Amino acid sequence: MRKTYDVIVIGAGHAGIEASLAAARMGSKTLLITMDLDKIGYMSCNPAIGGIGKGQLVKEIDALGGEMGKAADACGIQFRILNRSKGHAVWSSRAQIDRALYLKYMQKIVRETRNLDLMEGSVSEFIVKKGVIKGVKLGNGGAVKSKTTVLAPGTFLNGLIHIGLTHTPGGRLGDQPSLGLSENLIALGFNIARLKTGTTPRLDGRTIRFSGLKKQTGDTPASPFSFSTEKIKGKQIPCFITYTNKKTHKIISDNLGRSPLYTGKIQSTGARYCPSIEDKIVRFSGRDRHQIFLEPEGLKTNQYYPNGISTSLPLDAQLKMIRSIKGLEKAEILTPGYGIEYDFLCPTQLKPTLETKLIENLFFAGQINGTTGYEEAAAQGFVAGVNASLKVKSKEPFALDRSESYIGVLIDDLVTKGTNEPYRMFTSRVEYRLLLREDNADQRLMEKGCKKLGLISGRQYKKMLSKKTSINKALKKLGGIKIYPNAKVNNRLKRLNITPISNAVTMFDLLKRPGVNFNMLEKINKDGKIPLSDNEIQEVEIEVKYKGFIDRQLKEVENFRKIEYIKIPGDLEFKDVPGLSKEIVEKLSRIRPLNLGQASRVSGVTPVAITILMIYLKKFRSL
Repeated sequence: MRKTYDVIVIGAGHAGIEASLAAARMGSKTLLITMDLDKIGYMSCNPAIGGIGKGQLVKEIDALGGEMGKAADACGIQFRILNRSKGHAVWSSRAQIDRALYLKYMQKIVRETRNLDLMEGSVSEFIVKKGVIKGVKLGNGGAVKSKTTVLAPGTFLNGLIHIGLTHTPGGRLGDQPSLGLSENLIALGFNIARLKTGTTPRLDGRTIRFSGLKKQTGDTPASPFSFSTEKIKGKQIPCFITYTNKKTHKIISDNLGRSPLYTGKIQSTGARYCPSIEDKIVRFSGRDRHQIFLEPEGLKTNQYYPNGISTSLPLDAQLKMIRSIKGLEKAEILTPGYGIEYDFLCPTQLKPTLETKLIENLFFAGQINGTTGYEEAAAQGFVAGVNASLKVKSKEPFALDRSESYIGVLIDDLVTKGTNEPYRMFTSRVEYRLLLREDNADQRLMEKGCKKLGLISGRQYKKMLSKKTSINKALKKLGGIKIYPNAKVNNRLKRLNITPISNAVTMFDLLKRPGVNFNMLEKINKDGKIPLSDNEIQEVEIEVKYKGFIDRQLKEVENFRKIEYIKIPGDLEFKDVPGLSKEIVEKLSRIRPLNLGQASRVSGVTPVAITILMIYLKKFRSL
């Protein structure tokens, strides 16, 4: 092809979709190459978006101008906020998704996006000249020129599927793997390793006995992911809960000799936080049962996903295991569960922009960087696509730090620490999670999405500013309204089960009290009426009730940024810094941190080493 693209994106999973949409919407001429155009947006694993730590990623993608949140809202069939019994810092949205509807939605969006072309085919080799990507060679012998390239292959790089002791090449069940590209990457100097993931058998819902199972319904009203969604309009349906038992565990134990995990056929590291059912009964042998969520895959299908029993046992053993479980005694398997091994590249070979350090203008996103999950992939895809477009335009790169987003934590963990197992995002990984809540993702990131990236409309940005102004006005008003101790006021407090006051207090201080919510304030004092939406009320309550903790984290962020903004020159030779040990010099030279903050998070780099670096930079680099 004579045409030269600004950006080529390889792979049309969740990472590839966000990368190609972001680049095209920013005005870059983009080509999305996939092995099967009909599988764009296919959900290879469970039919769900979000989850603990993952819901925050989806909200942030949306606040920056990505598509996943809007797609989830349009295709969701059950919405729930997880961790409601805990503090707001860890509340996380999750939605069951209609798999077929999601596929249709994403394909429509991709096909109708300006500046975005589609190509069905495979990539066999990168065209690199003098350390810069110039395009790709195709499996059919053709070639396409490009200024930048984003590689987002999911589990397709040398993918190998395991069902029992049978293994076949595949990127996922029913799809061919990508062959040859890994070898090309190795030849270019990249370090490649293997990881493993897996999925559950799919069941025929017509053969499941739901009557004796616990029904799990969604939240009413449903809370959307996207800040542009006013209301969830789709039909909502329940999930069901059942459990494995001692009989199930014996069947699995009896068949471990036929499991690729326990016979050495699979040697790659699997996901620690999403283990197979074989792993569960071996690692947690003292447990009598494990929970299973029977998740519907859509409104117009009978297929169910039994979340919690990922397996690579032989099909006959899978069927015995399934039929030992309550409600599944007569269940039929529509598609077997399987394990899959695939190639990934250690992400310490990347910059925080997800551009590779080795090849200029080449970006990696998704499972190739060692992550697991749709949401982690989409977040990386968005950042890679944005930076590919910015690179073409010779503009400043886009990066988020740990103090402003979950996406920043995700990417910093990957490029600074690397991973030797599939990386999954959790709230526990985020130091400043009270500041980085789902509800305020728009206030944290939408200005960047609008003014820096041009992916958020002016109208949506103004809507966010209006919300922010309302919240700030409400907080100020609450601090300015005082109530005084008298019989009338204290009687009102008693009726609301609130301890009476003996001194004058502001409404702000009263709202701090446990058990007091925003809607009670008007009943205590008519001046306490402040017109706010439900979402705005929630944010006001959080800001008031957690004020001490929020102020403390803001101080921590201030200290964090003191060294985060001290840049390390790209040409600095760490061996020239007096006082650094040989081990630390080797680690810093390999990672090439961009600033002192990132250097401090490199495994094995001590606080003393950071102090030495700071002094050296101040003395010799005139900070």
